[in-house]
Amino acid sequence: MVFLEAITASRVERILETLLEQGAHLGIAILKALIIFVIGRFVIKIINRLFRKMLERRDVAPGVKTFVGSMVNVLLIILLVISVIGALGVQTTSFAALLASFGIAIGAALSGNLSNFAGGLVILLFKPFKVGDYISSADGSGTVAEIQIFHTVLTTSDNIKLYIPNGSLSSGYVNNYNVDKRRVEWIFGVDYGEDFDKVKETVLKVLSRDSRILPTPEPLIELNQLDASSVNVVVRVWVNAGDYWSVYFAVNQNIYKAFNAEGIDFPFPQMIIHQANTQANA
Repeated sequence: MVFLEAITASRVERILETLLEQGAHLGIAILKALIIFVIGRFVIKIINRLFRKMLERRDVAPGVKTFVGSMVNVLLIILLVISVIGALGVQTTSFAALLASFGIAIGAALSGNLSNFAGGLVILLFKPFKVGDYISSADGSGTVAEIQIFHTVLTTSDNIKLYIPNGSLSSGYVNNYNVDKRRVEWIFGVDYGEDFDKVKETVLKVLSRDSRILPTPEPLIELNQLDASSVNVVVRVWVNAGDYWSVYFAVNQNIYKAFNAEGIDFPFPQMIIHQANTQANA
């Protein structure tokens, strides 16, 4: 009995020693991994900062700068994760083999992101727009703030950040409003019976008083359509791109005042009802 107790005590002692030894190794490995993680994050910040400064010194386009910067940051984070896993005692070769075995599945799952990455390369290569341009697409409109690896960041007119996948921007339509001149168009409706020459002269007076409207190409004022309850007059002028909305709203207001002053009536939907004579014969 004493012999069995001695054997049991010896086994327990060996188990405890093994656990303590493995615990010490695990604790050292965890501590090492934490140190590598903290130092790695600090080093990544420094490298990112130095990389951005290098791109700025080389006068790289802002879109290329944000795209390449975000790609380098992702690669550095992947290297840091592999280093931390290696510090924990996991064989990095086994880890790489595991990643390779899941490569097809990961590729299928990230097919959308891969197309967005390719779309970002297409945008940087062919430059349909750049940082600072005002664009619109099927997914939204705004000023281009950043061109990242997978997304293009737009700032909308009400200061909202809009993230649009690069894949849709590179394969869909994009309107780029970064031009020198833009055409402004209005369609004004007047009553039937109004003198078109008088309407045209009144509109010309309003346009001539706005110095932001460019003299060439000349303003266009034509009878556009005979609608159900109005005669529609189309007005087209050219302005500098930055004056588009201010001219649009100002001319709206001035046309309204001028038409009222000249006695030119604006139409409104009307319905004429004819009442049949239903008086019974006496």
